[in-house]
Amino acid sequence: MSSLLSATLKGLNSDSDCEISEYRDQHFRGNLDLQEKALKASCTLYVGNLSFYTTEEQIHELFSKCGDVKRIIMGLDKVKKTPCGFCFVEYYTRAEAEHAMRYINGTRLDDRIIRTDWDAGFKEGRQYGRGRTGGQVRDEYRKDYDAGRGGFGKIVQMEKKNQEAAIY
Repeated sequence: MSSLLSATLKGLNSDSDCEISEYRDQHFRGNLDLQEKALKASCTLYVGNLSFYTTEEQIHELFSKCGDVKRIIMGLDKVKKTPCGFCFVEYYTRAEAEHAMRYINGTRLDDRIIRTDWDAGFKEGRQYGRGRTGGQVRDEYRKDYDAGRGGFGKIVQMEKKNQEAAIY
């Protein structure tokens, strides 16, 4: 009976909003164990599904409700150097970052439902999109129109330009 009670209490202590997701950064320098350890100790969050028009000030206003924000690093298109829909938010403590994971993940910012995930810690160069065209990979293959993320996906935009060029 005590093992059942202990299992129940352990379940009450876990917080699925603050657990480490299955995603792992393929560009992380080090093995999976090191990455796992860094994620569990991190005070840095990856924030995705942002509008290209969301400002650093808006992000600071929202995330500072959960604690003192140390810094915000906006994700940039590596070619155009314009925002491309993600950022990193670094807190001073793990507890503050956990509050943000718990209370901000899945909320609306600029009419978009944003998502947060643990990040192993920002390193210079990671602020740039990894897609072939400079932005995020997910925006290259998107076939739907999304005004907050630059219209159609990059590949669809290039196909349309090629079709228009062939007509003239």
